[in-house]
Amino acid sequence: MSAPERPPSLDPVAAARWSVHPVGKASPWLHEEVASRMQERLDFIKLQPERWVHWEPWRGGLQAQRALQKRYPKAEVWLTSEQPAEAMTAREVAQARWWQAERWLGPRIALGLPPAGQAQMLWANMLLHTCAQPQQILKIWHNTLAVDGFLMFSCLGPDSLRELREAYARQGWPAPAHEFTDMHDWGDMLVEAGFAEPVMDMERITLTYETPERLLADLRAWGRNLHVQRFAGLRGRRWRAQLDQVLMALARPEEGGRLSLSFEIVYGHALKPQPRAAVSAQTEIGLDQMRQMLRSGSRISDKV
Repeated sequence: MSAPERPPSLDPVAAARWSVHPVGKASPWLHEEVASRMQERLDFIKLQPERWVHWEPWRGGLQAQRALQKRYPKAEVWLTSEQPAEAMTAREVAQARWWQAERWLGPRIALGLPPAGQAQMLWANMLLHTCAQPQQILKIWHNTLAVDGFLMFSCLGPDSLRELREAYARQGWPAPAHEFTDMHDWGDMLVEAGFAEPVMDMERITLTYETPERLLADLRAWGRNLHVQRFAGLRGRRWRAQLDQVLMALARPEEGGRLSLSFEIVYGHALKPQPRAAVSAQTEIGLDQMRQMLRSGSRISDKV
């Protein structure tokens, strides 16, 4: 069964606004933490990319950017963002100081996308759950990668913010966030986009807070409520005081009375395979094309 074209209940207009919203002076710390865990998965991949792409590096994590450059010191890096100014700033942060030799001898850091089919790795951290057209993004990533190149991504899963969703439901309020896509649906979408051997896994992270203010500050830094049926208007101080009381219900005795909020983190990895030539009941393949397929090891698909 095909996966949905966009995350359930996500408002594409709100998602577009969030995609160009200024990130701030630093990358979100939760995104940096997830990126560090995603980097551990690179230990099992033998391919050393000569060119790789960081999709939305500021949101994905500038510390992660520097760590990846250390992991692949000779690789050419491309920074891709919907906000060119932030991509330029990310490049300045990622580069060494002008007086350090690493700035001139280190990897070339470019902006935008490399030529199609030229990147061996594409890195996208904590992004896909905010995309209104994820299948379109996956196809762009597939087109960017070289054959045998690989995709590494992470995003929020459907069990994220479970405590907050339940608290809002008890009040009869609209949901605090849109529904996040299940990792199995991500796997289906990867296959539909042309990727092979998708590997999906997940983990749960529980965060605790001393006050509702600290919890809300983090949530504002990490995203916005993109639910199509979210609150339609502004709310006043009385509602905010009520929200603080609702959030206090997240306190857990086993956590010393701190407010508890859980996140499901989905990790995905997939390869771009050799292209296959689709055949119908009758297919004609030229001699030059047959020679190319034999040299590249391509196979003819039996899909009709």
